[in-house]
Amino acid sequence: MAAAAAAAPTVFLLMVNGQIESAQFPQFDDLYCKYCFVYGHDWAPTTGLEEGISQITSKNRDAQQALVWNFPIDITFKSTNPSGWPQIVVSVYGPDLFGNDVVRGYGAVHVPFTPGSHRRTIPMFVPESTSKLQKITSWLMGRHPEFTDPKVVAQGEGREVTTVRSQGFVTISFNVVTKDMKKLGYDVSPSDMQNPSIVSLTDGIHNH
Repeated sequence: MAAAAAAAPTVFLLMVNGQIESAQFPQFDDLYCKYCFVYGHDWAPTTGLEEGISQITSKNRDAQQALVWNFPIDITFKSTNPSGWPQIVVSVYGPDLFGNDVVRGYGAVHVPFTPGSHRRTIPMFVPESTSKLQKITSWLMGRHPEFTDPKVVAQGEGREVTTVRSQGFVTISFNVVTKDMKKLGYDVSPSDMQNPSIVSLTDGIHNH
């Protein structure tokens, strides 16, 4: 019975490790980041951390002025279905003029679909006050618009009615390993997915 179970797996595994390497925020310094994973109903983490918070880092004093965290990520998921493929949501925080921690950027990207080493640079954004009065009030009060739950960044619903401003970039490196996907009939070989994207997830992962 054990041999039969091994020959016919019911789930596949997605193993992800890497690091949130660095950020570019020309206007800001002394920043830290938080991350969390968002995934579909058929997915479940089996080992590792779903969320984390980094140390505060200051800009390098070189020409690039990068903010370097090299903050590790390491998690394994199991699933029966590629739909709802995990995304990592990153939010960056730092002090304002009054010393309050305020959000400096949100961003999200799917974990790469193909096994191997990958690097992704995520454009970050912040929600904006919709009126001049709100902007003035938020500046005076030291309160800036932010999402109560950063996971909405990955979901898309309502994003089109939120006014946002682009602000900075975050670079993440991923090492991706999958197990038993082909045994379940899913092919994620790089030759089939030269340019994987959110749109091509269901098209590019072929169910034979």
